[in-house]
Amino acid sequence: MLNRKSVFCTLQYFCMVCAFVCVIGLFGAAQSASHGDAMAGHMDMTALRALQPGDKQRATAIVAAARKAAEPYMDYRKALADGFSIFLPEIKQNVYHFTNNARAYRNNMDFDPLRPTSLLYEKVAAKGGGQSGYKLVGVMYTAPYEVSEEELNRRVPLSIARWHLHTNLCMPLDADSDDGDIIGMNPKFGLLGSITTANACRAAGGKFSHHVFGWMVHVYPFEKDPAKVWASGMDDEHGMQHNNMPAGMPM
Repeated sequence: MLNRKSVFCTLQYFCMVCAFVCVIGLFGAAQSASHGDAMAGHMDMTALRALQPGDKQRATAIVAAARKAAEPYMDYRKALADGFSIFLPEIKQNVYHFTNNARAYRNNMDFDPLRPTSLLYEKVAAKGGGQSGYKLVGVMYTAPYEVSEEELNRRVPLSIARWHLHTNLCMPLDADSDDGDIIGMNPKFGLLGSITTANACRAAGGKFSHHVFGWMVHVYPFEKDPAKVWASGMDDEHGMQHNNMPAGMPM
């Protein structure tokens, strides 16, 4: 049972990591492959379990619910009008998170596949001299970091999907946006940095967080290939490259 303090702490998510996200957003796609090993110390993923009776049916129902929940928001302006906020639109990303904080709060308490925390969009180029827009590609469900794997499995079967949790973040107390220790080719800080322990972070003069997001799982209900519907980690071609994480999702 989550207490008020726990929920309040999760609501501080964006404030805590906004600067970090802005920095990570500066990474180009060319760098993402070289940082694959670096992410190993900064992300936990649930292991795929053996398929259990009813798992496929549950997963199919979740995908159908995700599609139903997403379809009203094909036009991103409808999402904005209904209380979703786009985070860091000025930073180039593979996928943009439109997050509803009220939903995020409720999703700390229980799970409803018709109530995703975030809608996922790709930016599309402007046509005919107009403004650029966004194409809806998926949704994201969230859960508090402290829940058990059994609770994650209750929400989305772990034989089908892999939830992920960002961990071991060390940030310098006085970082500049062009700090080479964050955005260099061999950074010390951030979710691509070499520092992965509290002791090492303290020695480097940084502030350490054991986790910086809650559990997350992306669903791409408009894909036809089941592997793409439940893509996770570096298999997620829509943008789980960790250079585009949002900065405002309460978890």
